[in-house]
Amino acid sequence: MAPKSPRESAQMTRDVREAVQKELEFDPLVDAGGISVKNMNGNVALNGTVPSYPQYQEAAAAAKRVKGVTKVHNHLMVELPVGDYRDDPILTTAANNAIALAIRVPSTVEASATDGDVWLTGRVGYRFQRDAAEQAVGGLTGVRGIVNDIEIFSYAEAADVTNLVQGALDRYALIDDTSEIEVDASEGTVTLTGHVANWAEHDMVIDAAWMGIGVKDVRDDLIVIA
Repeated sequence: MAPKSPRESAQMTRDVREAVQKELEFDPLVDAGGISVKNMNGNVALNGTVPSYPQYQEAAAAAKRVKGVTKVHNHLMVELPVGDYRDDPILTTAANNAIALAIRVPSTVEASATDGDVWLTGRVGYRFQRDAAEQAVGGLTGVRGIVNDIEIFSYAEAADVTNLVQGALDRYALIDDTSEIEVDASEGTVTLTGHVANWAEHDMVIDAAWMGIGVKDVRDDLIVIA
């Protein structure tokens, strides 16, 4: 295949940028009025403002759906409407109440708030518990951002996780046969390298790695060939 000319590359950059902008405008969960999009060879940056934290998350998800996007850098700022601001004690109480009601979040997790940013701390045994804590507080009124400092800790060894994760990937029908994924585990950290065909595959591989018993961290070195 012949290399693309500068004009063709510039056109592809414009096409991806415009497609992401249209997807943001199409998504009913995103107010795209304050968002600008930049694209450099599939690396998409979202800049500007949104009025809530769920919209901050959804904007990145919308960008990932677009063909040609290989990485998303979410630089959006959450600017809350005046009526949605909550002072730190009220937001802290609301966040801890939400965590207490979340079945998947153990009692070892706590929350505190500073100027709309919710800090999550504590220790859990699995990534899904860490994610559940973030999901529990993410939709609260007054949240501008989340800092998830929850530690994943397990006494179990991750020595066999390489074969376990590779076996799971082999069972997943949605992983394209052309994808090349290598899994390596050391001292509780799973490193994923290689390439996948799209973001759906990427997220599936990451989720599979986190399911391994004894996994404390996942290093994502995957390349999305969008």
